[in-house]
Formats: sequence, structure tokens, C-alpha cells
Amino acid sequence: MATLGIEEEYLLLNPETGLPVPEADRVAEYLEGSLHVARDDIQRELLNCQIETATPVCTTLTEAEESLLNFRRQLDSAARKAEVRAAATGTAARIEDDYPQLTDKQRYHELKASAKGIVADQFVNGQHVHVSVPDKEAGVQVLNRIRPWMPAIVALGANSPYWLGRDSGFASWRIVHYRRWPVQGCTPIFADAADYERRIQRLVDAGVIIDRGVLTWLARLSDHYPTLEVRAADVQLEAQDAVLIAAVVRGLVTTALQEEEAGKDYPIPDVELLDAAVWQAGREGLSDKLIDPHSGVLLPARDVINLLVRTIRPALEEAGDAAWVDASLQRIWTEGTGADRQRHAMQSGGQPALMDLYARSLTAEA
Repeated sequence: MATLGIEEEYLLLNPETGLPVPEADRVAEYLEGSLHVARDDIQRELLNCQIETATPVCTTLTEAEESLLNFRRQLDSAARKAEVRAAATGTAARIEDDYPQLTDKQRYHELKASAKGIVADQFVNGQHVHVSVPDKEAGVQVLNRIRPWMPAIVALGANSPYWLGRDSGFASWRIVHYRRWPVQGCTPIFADAADYERRIQRLVDAGVIIDRGVLTWLARLSDHYPTLEVRAADVQLEAQDAVLIAAVVRGLVTTALQEEEAGKDYPIPDVELLDAAVWQAGREGLSDKLIDPHSGVLLPARDVINLLVRTIRPALEEAGDAAWVDASLQRIWTEGTGADRQRHAMQSGGQPALMDLYARSLTAEA
């Protein structure tokens, strides 16, 4: 069975105003003093108002959820000691006019120099799911096969409706923000691993990106682990939501590996249609219609997600994940995505209710 790992990024916010605050140094210090967090679990992101973590390599969804919940509890405690709040939201609902303070790493300063205006707005947090693959050659073929389903993952993981103090009109504003980077959206079709490497190296050599870390495709091969990394979802309000997405991604990768081994054909949507499907998924989330990856026509979002789950059902059952996915999806249909829940909070009680939602959700258990 394929193993998995989950990376999450969080924002540190002023508890009264909801504005991001550059207190990651203090929060990281408190986290390092915790007996329940390993130093390697604490990672820094581009902005000094962000904290990142990654689970260890996990076999079961329970392992992944327990790891996330443990870190989230410790993060919540550390943030409160620093008199800020940690929030698992895909975007900051409000930001200051001043240029944000970067984490003091040479690479981040180089990134600012290469794309100053984009970095200025990088108050965005994602969820990255790593799934083990046998080798790079197999990983490239999996990338080719899962790309039509990336819009569905975007829609399922939508959790960033607010930007600049107003409703953006998108369930995932983060996914729209990422369209400004030079390499974004779904991967192209690659002939093989050598083709993958050649094309990435050409981008680096052209100076368009400062390094391979700026490949902001919705899925890519990891340069550090024997995994395929899917980056399509916003960070999730609750750990349960994050694990649902991880389970679906593992099911997709496993299914793709099995179909590749069997020599099964796969759909190759027109590039412009797939790009539009990502945009559509970011706008609608699960609230309206999505583009069906097979027919290319609009269908109710629930139908598209149900089709996705049917496609990966054998892999889910093989991993023992089917019941978890079914129960978690039922909760999504009842309570909505993170974007739906954020909007409900804001409409019912404004900024205080939204901050309340962030606080409750961070450590909520299934």
C-alpha cells in the first residue's frame, strides 16, 4: 500500500483585527519548547506570519490525523502564548498595506527580487499531499493520468473565500492567486521522466523561476522524497477535512499506478478546457457545477465528486479508507466546504465569528 504524508501551512493572526502578524519567530520558539513537537515538525514559510508542518510518513489515515491534531494543538497553545491566533485558512481575509516581513532566508529574498508584487500578496496557505510512487518514471505517468481530476481536488479543498476584507466571489481565492506565478495550473503531458527533467531544467535555465521549488503546478514529483506531491487544495479548517483530501489523493495515485500497469487508456482534456476547469472549481467550490473531466460538460459538483469516488473506490477499499471517505464526504455535503463555513460565520457574526471559527476548527476532532 502506498504511504502518504501531509504538509499544512497556517497563518498567524491578530485575535482582534484578524490581520496577519509577523510573529513566527516567537511562536516557533514556544513550539520548540514543547515536549510534544519534534524540531523537524516546525517549518518556516515565505512570510514571517506563517508556520508550516509536515506529518511523518503514514500508512493509515488515523496516523495522519493524529499527527496533524497533535501539531495543531501545540501550535494553538504556542500562538496564544505569543498573543496571536493560528488559523488554517487558505488566505488572510484582511492584510496590511505595508510590504510583509519575510522569513529571513536567502532563497526568500531571491524570490522577492524575482516577483516582488506576487510575494507581497503571498498570504496564502495550502495543503500538500505526498503519496509514495515506485520511481520517477512511474511518477511521471501518474502525473499524466491524474491531471483531469485536479479541478475536483481544488473544489473539494476550497477554503479561501475572503481577500482584502471582502468576499472574493471565489471559494478558493488562493487558487486564483497562484495563477500569477509563471509555472502554474495542471502539468502538461510528459513523455517520460527524462522529458519531465528536461522541461523543468529549461525553465530554470531561462531564469523564469529561481529554482525547482517555484514549480507551482497543482501536482509535481518531489525533489526530496520518492513521492508525488499534489498541491491543489487550500489548507483545511479541520484535520478531518485534510485527511479526507489525502485519502482521495492516495486513491487517485494508486488507481493511476494500477491503470498504467494494465496499459489502460486515459483521457487527455484540451489544455484550455482543463485550465478553465481549475478556474471554475476555484470559483464554485462544491456549491454549483464543475466541468466533468470525461465529457467536458458542466455537471452538478456532487455528481463530479461522486464520479471521482467511484473511479477510485477499489483503491480506497484496498487501503481501508472507503468508510472514512464516505463519512467525511457526507459531512461536507451537510456542512459545506471550508469556504462555505467561512462565509456562514462571516454572514452570521462578522469578523469576530470568523476568528471564532478559525479557533474552534484548528483543534477540532472528528
